[in-house]
Amino acid sequence: MVEGNFSVSFFLKTPRKSSSERYIYLRIIVDGKPLETSTARKCSVDLWDQKLKRTSGNDEYAKTLNQFLDLIVIRAHQFRNELFFKKQPITSKRLIDHVTGRDYSSAMVIQEFQRHNDEMFALVKRGEYAFGTYERFEISKKHLKEYLYHRYRVNDIDFRDLNFEFIKNYEFYLKTVKNISNNTALKYITNFKKIVLIAVDLEIITQDPFKRFKTKKVRLFKRPLSKEELFKIESYNFQLPRLALVRDIFVFQCYTGLAYADTCNLKQSNINIGIDGEIWVVLERQKTGSPVNIPLLPQAHDIIERYRNHPMCVKKDSLLPISSNQKMNAYLKEIADLCAITSTLTTHKARRTFASTVTLGNDVPIHVVKEMLGHRSIQQTEEYAITEQQTIGREMQLLKQKLGASLVDDNVVRIAKLEQELTDLRKQFALLAGT
Repeated sequence: MVEGNFSVSFFLKTPRKSSSERYIYLRIIVDGKPLETSTARKCSVDLWDQKLKRTSGNDEYAKTLNQFLDLIVIRAHQFRNELFFKKQPITSKRLIDHVTGRDYSSAMVIQEFQRHNDEMFALVKRGEYAFGTYERFEISKKHLKEYLYHRYRVNDIDFRDLNFEFIKNYEFYLKTVKNISNNTALKYITNFKKIVLIAVDLEIITQDPFKRFKTKKVRLFKRPLSKEELFKIESYNFQLPRLALVRDIFVFQCYTGLAYADTCNLKQSNINIGIDGEIWVVLERQKTGSPVNIPLLPQAHDIIERYRNHPMCVKKDSLLPISSNQKMNAYLKEIADLCAITSTLTTHKARRTFASTVTLGNDVPIHVVKEMLGHRSIQQTEEYAITEQQTIGREMQLLKQKLGASLVDDNVVRIAKLEQELTDLRKQFALLAGT
């Protein structure tokens, strides 16, 4: 039966050995792409009607066989219509898998995503993953589930339905409908890709639909606070205690480089005396487990002392009475307005300020900054490298001085040569006058 770019037909497969009976094969063509499979039924060559693609026999077996073949055609058309109205891809393989009963996958995408996240949450409790990592995978699952309903009106999808087109459309959805930035969308897609690769490893699907998917991360310059901006925040007299507290914690991060989670987890046991006899912060980063050793600068030490007897610190055995990251960032917006700072203040900007303005901007070697930040490579730290106008200006001033000194040296040498030449001429004139 032929319908536009779709057809269903049957034919007898020529056997390797001559036989009067041959297997009946099903052929489905979609968009010019044929696929064939055995129906596991046989028919005598003499009783096969090549025009009707059915058996011409009159016995009960022949009638039952023709009814079976008719049912395959009906199921193929019904499933094709179902896919069409659901706006799902229609392929020869999907139709053949359906009519032969091979389309019932043992796993669905959202189902596997949830299983992965449940396992990750169990490992969070064991300290093998940060809770923030688990949260990001939950958000990734949520976005994917919303996309499935938005485009297909379904709550889950078979892994076999994933292809390059699906992934490209999902990327477009995140950037347009959800209005998510390129880099953030890429993170959600990367989390989704992890689930797909697990399915490939488990042989749920045979091919990776991400194979041809290419995307590029946009490099963004996240400007740290300048010295002047940091001083504004440090010296501002906040009337509201909650803003003064958030300011102090933010400044503490600016002088230690600690991420929000690590600042939140700080306890007295993390304060130690280093080999130099000074006070150090010693811990393992919650995000990566990397060891971090930071000499405590006076500005940070003063803040710890300021809150030593704070009720929350005493109750929780913490060094600082820190609020949730969400509240911190909300209050930091108020602080930015009061201090006339135009850039967005976040807890992570404090970490960048430590790396760029406080350390690299004061000639601390980058490999030392890498260790204090708990980075695994210099490349990570280079993303924090300072490129402020004041730093460029300072370096150019040094260059000017060097060039100026070089010019002076050249002039001194030139004058010395001229004086020597003049002395030689005088001697020659004196000799001539004597003769």
